[in-house]
Amino acid sequence: MRGQPAWELLLPAAAAPARQRGRSLQEALREAVRTGRLAVGTRLPSSRALAADLGVSRGLATEAYEQLTAEGYLRSDRGSGTWVGGAARAAAPGVRDLAPRAPGVRVDFRPGTPDLSLFPRAAWGAAQRAVLSELAHRRLGYPDPRGLPELRTAVAALLARRRGVVADPERLVVCSGVAQAATLLGLALRARGHGAVGVEDPGSPEHGRLFAATGLDTVWLPVDEEGLVPGPLAASGVRAVVVTPSHQFPSGISYAAARRAELLDWARSVDGFVFEDDYDGDFRYDRAPVGALQGLDPERVVYTGSVSKSLAPGLRLGWLLLPGELVEEVVERKRTMDLGNPVIDQAVLARYVSGGGYDRQLRRCQRAYRERRDALVAALERHFPGTVTSGIAAGLHVIARLPAAYGPTPALLAAAEAAGVALRPLEEYGTVRPADGAVRLVIGYAHLTPAEIGRGVALVAAAGPRSGVG
Repeated sequence: MRGQPAWELLLPAAAAPARQRGRSLQEALREAVRTGRLAVGTRLPSSRALAADLGVSRGLATEAYEQLTAEGYLRSDRGSGTWVGGAARAAAPGVRDLAPRAPGVRVDFRPGTPDLSLFPRAAWGAAQRAVLSELAHRRLGYPDPRGLPELRTAVAALLARRRGVVADPERLVVCSGVAQAATLLGLALRARGHGAVGVEDPGSPEHGRLFAATGLDTVWLPVDEEGLVPGPLAASGVRAVVVTPSHQFPSGISYAAARRAELLDWARSVDGFVFEDDYDGDFRYDRAPVGALQGLDPERVVYTGSVSKSLAPGLRLGWLLLPGELVEEVVERKRTMDLGNPVIDQAVLARYVSGGGYDRQLRRCQRAYRERRDALVAALERHFPGTVTSGIAAGLHVIARLPAAYGPTPALLAAAEAAGVALRPLEEYGTVRPADGAVRLVIGYAHLTPAEIGRGVALVAAAGPRSGVG
């Protein structure tokens, strides 16, 4: 049978080292059935004939037939031999990578991504080695679903010191970033009878998608230069709202003190909650960071943040600081969702934070991002005279308002795309459309070098509607 193609693929398995030969033969037969090299209904040779053909013992061939028959790949009819069964199906070919990509983009100004080259590999590696050498064996079991006590303690101290929150480690839940925090809260609100949640307009579309996945509708609520507008909020009928008060996304404003107070008064009056996404509160360049809203009323504000902007989104580590009445049900949902976050990653972050590495990383990032912000503002002034930038005192993006002469917006975006530059208009982040004809862009800069920023703005200027106009 050596000349038959169906058996040729079994020859490498038969040539495997003696201790691996049986397992290799079984896997080769499985693969032949899965891929259709051995078609459904094909009658296989007897175990004696197969063993002779491959030069292996009959016992190995018999064992392979019996194992694959038990698994459903083969079927055996008493007295009539062994046949290829019909249960197996080939797996989809190839492995896809669904991570966000921007093919063909030369300069990507879309907001939301930090500079991943700033990740502190050496310090993180040192912390990881120390953790692996010191972590007790028992600590590798299922963790507290809230997170390791040492991480919750370290993060609570960090948040109290840097963000002014009321941080009780017993109310802090370690989670897989803000996305899981929103999902956990959404499930808890849904169970309490909430049917909808308010979101800022303009605001992050991701908030609406996350809460929609938990069964909650979203209601767009307008934001002005001082924060969430009280009237529409009161009239909306919602009892929970998502806000970014320290550095509103995408407008870049900080909520005025009066609006903060009005928002908390509303939450108390409707027995509701404010979900504070403090996504980049640590990045303030021209004055001290604005403290978190949660510090004013920890029983009405659900606070969340993560290391996605300060370290890397791929770590999938964040935190959720809860009002007392929500702790038990959110923790139970966390338990059933994933039984807790990876222990080693938590222990490494705890060591990194408590050892001062996280503070050093923030200072390093702030220096780099301030330089890049300045480079962006200067490039816009040079290539698009008359542009007004806002939201530049903090965060990782700016709002650029280009004069109407550089529009209309679709034409500018099309020209930028043709030049290989990815841009996002402010209109993509809410329901409000500008009436003055100006082009409003949300420009992310943290992940780009000053040279890349300058080149990207120059490319848009050269390709845009007013290119060549003096």
